[in-house]
Amino acid sequence: MIDLVAFDIAGTTVDDGGAVYDALRQCVEELGATVAAADLQHWMGTDKVTAITRLARLGGVEADEDAVLAAFERFREILRETYAAHPPQPIDGVVATFTALRARGIKVALTTGFDRAVVEPLLASLGWDETLLDAVVTTDDVLAGRPAPYMIFRAMERCGVEDVSRVVAIGDTAVDVQAGRHAGAVAIGVLTGQTGRALLAAAEPDHLLPSVADLPELLTRAEASRSA
Repeated sequence: MIDLVAFDIAGTTVDDGGAVYDALRQCVEELGATVAAADLQHWMGTDKVTAITRLARLGGVEADEDAVLAAFERFREILRETYAAHPPQPIDGVVATFTALRARGIKVALTTGFDRAVVEPLLASLGWDETLLDAVVTTDDVLAGRPAPYMIFRAMERCGVEDVSRVVAIGDTAVDVQAGRHAGAVAIGVLTGQTGRALLAAAEPDHLLPSVADLPELLTRAEASRSA
């Protein structure tokens, strides 16, 4: 039995056309660093200050704290402009999945590598509120973002869930899967984001799905096999 599903946002539940990838790459390149596609995929899903710091270093730039924070503000500016011009949309089947899970008594939470200043207007534009979600956890709410498990634990706390073995963590990046594994949750990868199948599979998820729309069927099959 599952009590809680913690979903990532960009690339997992929301299609932003790769805007996060583009904004992250651009703000790091503006520091003078070269950003390799493989490095960008690896650090996606982490909190963006950490991602900027590591990507800059990998690209040959040792940025100090002020430069990193300025690049982070630039990241948010680029993302706001992109979202205003091209509003993100729910990935097909996501809202139906949220509704189906809650109808079964399963709590629905969002966890994200974004801070609340990015998340709140994004969710407002989608019309996603407490009628659809039980909790939203951002990097502002924890000491460390993914691959640390703390956002999953905070979602459990807010949803009143005590047993991590009854939690699913689902996302489209390797660090999403790693955070789920570090937490002791059922870790699921989905292929709706920018991360390739091979990289996602290398993180060793418990399951690899085409989309979160396939999650209710997976849970139904798992429950049937336990009761057989």
